[in-house]
Amino acid sequence: MNKRVALYTRVSQDTQTTENQRRELVAVAERLGWEIVAEFTDHGISGSKGRDKRPGYDSLMKAVARREIDMVASWAVDRLGRSLQNLVTFLTEINAKGVDLYLHQQALDTSTPSGRAMFGMLSVFADFEREMIISRIKSGLARSTKRSGRPSLDAEKVERIKRSLTKGVSINATAKKLKVGVGTVHRVKQQMALAA
Repeated sequence: MNKRVALYTRVSQDTQTTENQRRELVAVAERLGWEIVAEFTDHGISGSKGRDKRPGYDSLMKAVARREIDMVASWAVDRLGRSLQNLVTFLTEINAKGVDLYLHQQALDTSTPSGRAMFGMLSVFADFEREMIISRIKSGLARSTKRSGRPSLDAEKVERIKRSLTKGVSINATAKKLKVGVGTVHRVKQQMALAA
């Protein structure tokens, strides 16, 4: 059975052409006996744009979802997207539909055992990249997080409040004498009552 292949080509600038990419992919398809059933192109659109801003890529993914193709062929990984994370997401989506990927420049063909192994390694690196990003975010948050509220009282001041209250001095008088808030003295008094 012939492989039903969709070609995907993309250039970032309007002054560029996808013809060289297409010519090489057609030559590979002829050499390997693939049937080209669809061609999708995004002209003058950056690879960093999302699916909603890339009509050719969006149409390709719809063809994948409808299982109209067996393989996506593209000239290079950067034609599909600009990050490893995007590539692995793309590969996971097409893999779930039983669609393989051929990347001419990277010599990646996920229909072969070595291509599947390469896909596995890319997934590991993408997971690593995601974990590193999460780690950096958590580290940054930890550095930027300031302790909220008032600093806690030192043990000596707490003991002085307790002694004052034990002598029968009122909460207000204790707070004024030791230069602490009334709420602080009240809290110490509650702790004393619970401990008793």
